[in-house]
This record gives sequence, C-alpha cells and structure tokens, in this order.
Amino acid sequence: MTALWEASEVLAATCGRGPGGWRASGVSIDSRSLAAGDLFIALRGPRHDGHAFLADAFARGAAAALVAGEREAPGPLVAVDDTQRGLEALARAARVRSRARILALTGSVGKTGTKEALRRVLGIQAPTHASAASHNNHWGVPLSLARLPREAAFGVFEIGMNHAGEIRELVPLVRPHVVLVTWVAGAHLAYFADERAIAEAKAEIFEAGEPPECAVLPADNPHFPLLAERATAAGISRIVTFGTRAEADWRLLEADCGPQGSRVLATANGRRVAFEIGLPGRHWVSNALAVLAAVEALGADPERAAHALADLDALPGRGRRARLPVAGGSFLLLDESYNANPASMRAAIALLGLMPGRRLAALGDMAELGEDAPRLHAELAAPLAEAGVSSVFTCGPLMARLRDALPPERRGGHAEEAAGLGRLLRARLRPGDVLLVKGSLTSGMGSIVKELEAAAAEGSL
Repeated sequence: MTALWEASEVLAATCGRGPGGWRASGVSIDSRSLAAGDLFIALRGPRHDGHAFLADAFARGAAAALVAGEREAPGPLVAVDDTQRGLEALARAARVRSRARILALTGSVGKTGTKEALRRVLGIQAPTHASAASHNNHWGVPLSLARLPREAAFGVFEIGMNHAGEIRELVPLVRPHVVLVTWVAGAHLAYFADERAIAEAKAEIFEAGEPPECAVLPADNPHFPLLAERATAAGISRIVTFGTRAEADWRLLEADCGPQGSRVLATANGRRVAFEIGLPGRHWVSNALAVLAAVEALGADPERAAHALADLDALPGRGRRARLPVAGGSFLLLDESYNANPASMRAAIALLGLMPGRRLAALGDMAELGEDAPRLHAELAAPLAEAGVSSVFTCGPLMARLRDALPPERRGGHAEEAAGLGRLLRARLRPGDVLLVKGSLTSGMGSIVKELEAAAAEGSL
C-alpha cells in the first residue's frame, strides 16, 4: 500500500529539519484518536499544546511528529518554526500533487450533511476523500487536505466561518474546481450587521486564487443575486442553480415528504429525474438537488448519484434517528443536538411535524445571534404550533423567551442547564413519543441524548 506521506515529502513541503527513512499512513493532530502509522502534528491551541502529548503520540504508534523547534522525543521529529504553518504547507503539497476533482462547499445550513451525501454518492463511482466530521476551520481545512490520498478521484471539502474573512483565507488552500453554497440564512448574526453581510462572507468561497470552473448556487435563496454577481466578478464562467424556480438548472417539480424519506421528481436541464432520499425532511430535498448539481459539475454521473441517495444515513447530532425502549414500549429520538440556528431549527421542527405519535421537543439556546436572539427564540413558537408539537422543553436563558411565548399547555418544562432538562424528560417520556433534541453545541443538548441512551440501555426509562 502506498504511504500517504514519505519522510522526504514532508521535509520538502514544510522546509522541516529532521531524519528521513520513515513513512506515514495518516495525519493526526489529536493523540487520543491517532492511529498507528500517523504523522502527529503538535498544534498549539487556546486550551492545549500538542507538544505536551508527544510521548503519548509515539506510545500509540506515531510514525513521526511535526514540532515547533528542536525537541527530544521517542521517535522521529520534523522541526519547523510554526506547526500551524507546517500543516498548511503540507496541505498545499497534497493539493499540488493531487489529480482529484475538488469541490469546496459552504453555507449557513446543510454543509456537513451535504458533504457527507457527496462523499457517499461520489464514493460509489470512484475513490473519494472528504473532510471528517465538521473539520471546516483554520486547522480542519488544512488537516483534511493533508489527508487527501494520492489515488483520490474526488475531494470534497467543507469550509465554515463565523467572521468575515475566514473563508477567504482558507479557500486558496483548497483551490476547488467546483464551489457550492448550500443556503444563506441568519447564523452567527452576533458577528454580522445583517444577513446580507453573511451572504457577502459566504461569497468569499469564490475567491480561490484561480477561479473555480463552476459555482453551484441556491436559486430560491433571497441572496442568490448577490452570490451570482460575486461569482461572476471572481471570474467563474459557469453558474449552475438548484431549487424550485422555473429557471433553475436542477428544478424541483414534486416532492412527497414522509417520515422515512422523500420521493422527488425534478428536471435537470430539461430532462426528468425521479429519485428517493433515505432521510426525511423538506430541507433534504434541497440538499439532494444541490448534491446532484454538484456531482454533474464535477463530471461524475448524476443518475448513479440520484439512485444512491436512497441509502443515505444521518449523522449523530445531525438528524440521526434512534428507537429507544421506555416502560411499556419505545419512543423515537431525533438527535439534532450538534448545532442550531433559526433556519436549521425550523427545518428540524418541520421534520418533527412529519412524524406520527405524540411530538415532543427539547430545545437549547441558539448561539451567536446577537441582539435579535430573544426575538428569534420566541418566534419558534409558531412553527412548533404548526408542527403539532404537544410539549416543548426548553433549556437556557434564551430559550426561556420561547417558553414565555408558548401557551401554557405546550410548556413541558424549563431548565437553565441540560442536566436539569434531562431529568424532566425522563419523567415525561412514554411509548409512541417522538422526541426532537436540538440546540447549539454550547447549549450541551448532546449530553441529554447521551443520558437518554444510557438510561434506555440500563432499562431505567
């Protein structure tokens, strides 16, 4: 098997100092998840310095380690001036040597799910590499690139941001052939004047140094004209659109959305395409059209990709469904605990509304919404009523605004922290219920999912 990195390549790419003769099968920045044969990169973060874990990395089988300055360790070291810059240099080298067709995507909602769908539908057709988890920031993007296998035919890289300028710094590393914007909505409003400013920041993905061949854009989004204008100004000659508008290149005609998935009829540049999506929710119809448009733009087969959409699985914290035992039967858990903003919260609530049974929602604070945060939380009362949610359990000071906006009969209970809300839920769950758990990562709603799963395993629900 060909090594991901030879010592000579790492030394040349990073201008590092150290011995040769070793080879690495992977790249890691976390000694806890490091696999034997990985190159360990000792990054300095706000809470931890990777250099403190060199011994642990080598004990777990690291092939070598990239470090700042001259050090001692029980294995080969590559010394550089700055390990973050060293990681970025390795990313550039991986991109230069790759012959893969590369896609970069961003958006306020749908990034990681769409990226995972692309990984699956492209992987059926040819070797495909994609960012792990939500590795979409200043260390996640170069790490994902540094892991790009030589033999990959396709590469899919997620790029995120919560401040202007972040995408502009990262996309030149990726140098994509195709860029995709899933959607623009009011996320991270604490750091932007308004939603238009968010669209401007997302449009930085077009600024890749050398213009991408194609931009895939959401025709239905209110900021589509701005995105299209910025793409054209960046030198992108081809724009492909998806959505419900009559002029969309990938246009939705019909969607039958059910609790297990959706049946979709669309047109693609005049030809009719019928397919099924293995994940429920109207938002996944839009995601699927984006996936197919991107697949075609990359030069892969969209019909094979459409067929593969029926086998999609949701990720933990991002729509995963689990049926858990409760006294006298079972309930369905919808785990959306990884993150939240107003758009994704409304999509998850609409999905809950498709589910048969008594509908419950456990909702944690949405972070980074600025001065409009109280209003945006309270406004969730309307979609919850439309979805027929019987009881809403709220967590955190901002979700207290939602609690106050709900009629008394829909108030399931409130807690300032997730641990307290977990106890309330365990006392109220009964057979046939469907429970949505969602909130920003900082709200700790993932701990409620773990608590419920552990209680179910112990038979104490």
